[in-house]
Amino acid sequence: MTLSEPLGAGLADRHGRVATDLRVSLTDRCNLRCTYCMPAEGLDWLPSPTLLTDDEVVRLIGVAVTLLGVTEVRFTGGEPLLRRGLPGIVRAVAALEPRPSTMLTTNGIGLARLAGPLAEAGLDRVNISLDTVDPARFQALTRRDRHADVIAGLAAAAQAGLVPVKMNAVLLRGVNDDEAVPLLRFALEHGYELRFIEQMPLDAGHTWRREEMVTGAEILERLREAFDLRPDPGVRGGAPAETWLVEGHSGIGGRPAKVGVIASVSRPFCGACDRTRLTADGAVRSCLFSQEETDLRGAMRAGATDGELADLWRKAMWAKPAGHGIDDPKFLQPARPMSAIGG
Repeated sequence: MTLSEPLGAGLADRHGRVATDLRVSLTDRCNLRCTYCMPAEGLDWLPSPTLLTDDEVVRLIGVAVTLLGVTEVRFTGGEPLLRRGLPGIVRAVAALEPRPSTMLTTNGIGLARLAGPLAEAGLDRVNISLDTVDPARFQALTRRDRHADVIAGLAAAAQAGLVPVKMNAVLLRGVNDDEAVPLLRFALEHGYELRFIEQMPLDAGHTWRREEMVTGAEILERLREAFDLRPDPGVRGGAPAETWLVEGHSGIGGRPAKVGVIASVSRPFCGACDRTRLTADGAVRSCLFSQEETDLRGAMRAGATDGELADLWRKAMWAKPAGHGIDDPKFLQPARPMSAIGG
């Protein structure tokens, strides 16, 4: 066995990590136009024939779970709720043996209607993006007047038992960076778990500048002005968020109230990364910031067996870089924006 060959049956890489968390993008389309993600007019969406069918999505996830040791499957986009076959995909994945944990990252629009059916299909929990508690600011940030729909989606997720309901928020300097405390107060009031995410160089316009990013350290400094935080004693493992317990508060069902920071840029956690990604058009990405992809769709449509697909996936992950390299002077932002990669 040489350094160019994957070791073992799972998704190992040459740096000793093993991927067990699969992020599956179901579409590159989105019904918001967030200023830090895409232009007002949207993007050129992937042509329908290039997208994986529902059956192809389920087949590739089945390969990952039954042959490659994946234990967690997260559905992303674009906006995954726009995928008409989503409940059926969730049901089929939840029926796999061994059963993986199933999660969804969404902007929440349409979740008020779909939370119940998705929970019934086997979805375990959700992450819902909400960058502001102010409806007018939401409209300015997303170019859509849909704040009330996101609030309704959060409530529906909790009622459907998709707990803990997690909120994702990105703070932008000079835009909504005064909302760290209001966002956490809102989350605590409703029993949601808030995760702040540092803005990453994944925008369609390639306008990201590190010096303009609100860092995790800044966010924590602002939160500590209003809340008593102490480090979460739980094991972080490969989780992207570093979490703190919020003293004097509790979440849904009496679980400890927590707040997290995903400091992908300023405090990278690449050394513990356990993720692999599948794009909506069937490409494996070993890292969110990869410049290379491995096409599984073409191989599958050409008649590859499950075992052959698994081998391609193993080789793709074996070549995973040690880190995302954002601090490297030679760093290049991926050609695909976040909406086309999947979070």
